[in-house]
Amino acid sequence: MEARRLAILSSHLCPSRSGSVTARFSAVSASGCSSERQSVLDSNKETFRNDCVFCQIIRGESPALKLYEDDMCLCILDTRPLSRGHSLIIPKSHFSSLDTTPPSVVAAMCSKVPFIGNAIMKATDSDSFNLLVNNGAAAGQVIFHTHIHIIPRKARDCLWTSESLHRCHLKLDQETSSLANRVRELLLNISGESKDQVSSMS
Repeated sequence: MEARRLAILSSHLCPSRSGSVTARFSAVSASGCSSERQSVLDSNKETFRNDCVFCQIIRGESPALKLYEDDMCLCILDTRPLSRGHSLIIPKSHFSSLDTTPPSVVAAMCSKVPFIGNAIMKATDSDSFNLLVNNGAAAGQVIFHTHIHIIPRKARDCLWTSESLHRCHLKLDQETSSLANRVRELLLNISGESKDQVSSMS
């Protein structure tokens, strides 16, 4: 597990530097802040981290093949792709995981998915894509700066071994009911929504 994480991290830190590849890398400039982005940055202590490869890319200190950029986020090609066109959408501010990322930043990233995803599918002659977030070490996150994977797919590409696994039906028993109740209870405590809004889902 650790070896896999190191290999993936190394792929982001040390992309190929051969002449022809280096020439195609486009340095990502750190854009000027819009008022919306500035309000997000003002509320966070860490805008950038010196030891974060994505922050280095955002500052233009590390090479990346940039596909899209705006004031809130950018999209780059993954340097160790699972399929041709595998790309990453990353916010321009440093947030270590999805659950620490402000909703406005998550919304900005996700709002670009159809636009970028469709362009990637057309460019790679794919007909589908997976949208993936590895949130936390146990889920396979190796770079602790929030990012979303767009992974182009083709029929019968056999990319995920899990796609051939047999999936069990959800058992509607007491244990499952208790789980649903516990999640609703936590949502009520976290969001502060009225009890009626949450209980209406039961």
